[in-house]
Parts: sequence; structure tokens; C-alpha cells
Amino acid sequence: MVMDVIMPQLGETVSEGKVSVWHAKVGDEVSNKTPLFDVTSDKVEMEVPAPAEGTLLEIRIEAGATVPVGEVVAIIGKEGEEIPAASEAAPARAGLPEPAAVASVRTAAVKALNRDANGNPLSPAVRRLIAENNLDTSAIAGTGAGGRIKKRDVLAHLDVGGAGTAARSVPSPAPMQITGETEMIPFNNLRKMTAEHMVRSKATSPHVLQAVEADFGRVARARENTSRQWKEREGFSLTYLPFVARAVCTAIRDFPRVNAQIEGESLVVHRRVNLGIAVDLDFDGLVAPVVKDADRMSLPELARAVREVSERARANRLTPDDFIEGTYTISNSGVFGTMITAPIINQPQVAILSIDGITKKPVVVENTDGESIAIRPVGVLAQSFDHRAMDGAYSAAFLHRVREIIQTTNWATLVS
Repeated sequence: MVMDVIMPQLGETVSEGKVSVWHAKVGDEVSNKTPLFDVTSDKVEMEVPAPAEGTLLEIRIEAGATVPVGEVVAIIGKEGEEIPAASEAAPARAGLPEPAAVASVRTAAVKALNRDANGNPLSPAVRRLIAENNLDTSAIAGTGAGGRIKKRDVLAHLDVGGAGTAARSVPSPAPMQITGETEMIPFNNLRKMTAEHMVRSKATSPHVLQAVEADFGRVARARENTSRQWKEREGFSLTYLPFVARAVCTAIRDFPRVNAQIEGESLVVHRRVNLGIAVDLDFDGLVAPVVKDADRMSLPELARAVREVSERARANRLTPDDFIEGTYTISNSGVFGTMITAPIINQPQVAILSIDGITKKPVVVENTDGESIAIRPVGVLAQSFDHRAMDGAYSAAFLHRVREIIQTTNWATLVS
């Protein structure tokens, strides 16, 4: 049976993807055990396998082209099988969860929003420039393949007075002269995607940072007392991250508005807690795969899930499903001993927590005999939140609850 291979959905806010490389050519046998093509978006770069075993009958989108989510990029089937019209082939959803009817409607809408008057796809950067300057795409001369509008075309149009309601663009500065004392390191695709996603997030959400110090004494004792048994049983060390993740999930029950996203003039609060875990990829960029239903997991289950998605991220084995439905994100810079980090919100979420370095500090301890000074492992928990979604008091109360859970829970009983 002939099947359409379509551009997968790589995240809630991702509307298109770029086919960066094909791993097979027409006539090759393909399967779901080997990559068919690589796709990049503003959030992620990953390998996409064939949805089923068969022969690659046709490649419709060449490497380097950007197309909307849901667009057919290739056809697979049996060798020699006749290729029908695209609408007659069975859809190979490649990570899209919607039923076919819903998906077809979404695909049509996406195409309308992301193409110029001639039907050519528009990149995110081009769409932003067009929207910000209230431009008509039919008035812009495209110099890309097939008349596709490039960013330089929009800038040129603005420079000759083509701006709508917005002001004309500011000319770019002269290029920097590279000498023997400087080195130019071109951004790879992942760094480009990370940069664009971060810039868009700062432009979308009014970020506010709040932070609290937490005494990790009970967590440290639980880790120390069970480290040997845990390592023998699980095969990896138990870090601070799963404890914080568990505390966050518990605190969200009392403060659900941090587990939300903004739609128009409303706050959509999620009932599920799907934790995004920020993973550094050897300093080349960040991804945030999602641990689904983290609030329903025990501490050991959370530890295993966090390690599993982190390992797959570093091995480039994440799938489109790993990036969808995230509701709250945790970033862990503490392994480098940072003091405080102001993380950038992972759109379309409204809050993100950074775990910074946990170090031994003198703290005041209150007991029945009064106050005393003790040495405790103390770390900073810093949350950036979208001020449209909540005020400082709500965010502060949430952080207070997370700290309270960390400091008072009998973690030793939860590790086994």
C-alpha cells in the first residue's frame, strides 16, 4: 500500500520543519528501524525513520527545503507500485497524533498562514518581518527558488520604502573584519534553532525572575545512605534533579497556574504535569524532551525517566513525541556550580525552574534549645515566569512550597 510520509509535528508551537538531509534515495528499501531523513525546526534537530517497511518511491521535498507540518515529503510503497495523487495515498503520520480529518484541516490552515501569494513556504524569520511591518507578500519580489521570499528580499523591500504601518528597518552594521587574532565559528543548525527559540521567547513573554535558597540536607542524607544500593540496582548515580522534579510536581497540585499556557486573553491550566528536562548537547545547543505524567511517578520512576530521555537526547535518538505536550520545564545548571540562573521560558509554557549549584554553607538552625549554626548543603531554586500569567506573589508562594517540600520530606522512604 502506498503511503505518504509527512513533515512531523516537532512541538506545540512548531509549524514547519526543514528537511536537512535524506538518508535514502529513490528505489532504496527503508524501514522504521533506520533514519529516512533529518529534519530541523526552531526547537530541535532529529532523525525521522520511515513509518513502515517498503521502497522509497518518490522524494517530493529536496534537502534544504522548509515546508509546513503535515506536508507530504516522500512516498513509500512496494517496488514498482503506481504512485497515486497525494490525496489518495494513506497518511504516514510520523508522530502526528491527530485523526486524519483533523490533521487535513490543520495542514490546510498551516499552509495558508505560512505561504506567500504564490504558494511558496515562508521561514519563521520572514513571517515575523512581514507581520511586524504589515506587508503584503504579493508586493515583495522573491529571489529564492521558485520565487520564494527570503529574509533579504523583505529587508530590501523595506529599504525602498515598502513598510506598512511599522518603521523601516535599520541598516545592518558593516561586517566585522576577521584577522589572525579572531576566529569565526559558524552556528550549526542546533545552535541556530536554540538562538531563535530563545529570542522569540523573550519577545513573547515578559520575564520575571524569583529565587529562593533551599536546605538540601534531607535530600543529601537520602542520597548518601542509599547511593551504593541505588547504583548497584539502577546502574547510575542518583542526582539531586529527581528530588527537585518530585517536589515541583507535588507543589503544582497547590499552585496549578504555573503549569499552564496563554491562549489569547485566557490562561489554559493543564491537568497533566509533563516536565520538560533541559539537556545540554555538548555546548552546541539545548533541547527539552518531555517526561509525560511526571506527577504520577514515584521518585525512582522519575529518576529513570529523566536519565532515559537525557541519554536519548545526547545520542540523537529523540522522536517528535518527546517534544510535545510539555507543561513546565526544569533546567539544571548546578552541575557547573552556578550561583543563580535566569532561565528563558520554554514557549508556550509560562514558567521554568533552574537548579543551581548545591554547596555547603553555614545556616541558622532553630530547635527547642534555641538557635545554632550548622553546615548544610544549600542550593538556589530560580524561577522565571510570564508576568501575564501570574503575579510575583503567586510565583513566590509556589517557590516557597517547593522549598518546603525539599526541606521537610522524609526522602529516605521514597528512594527505594
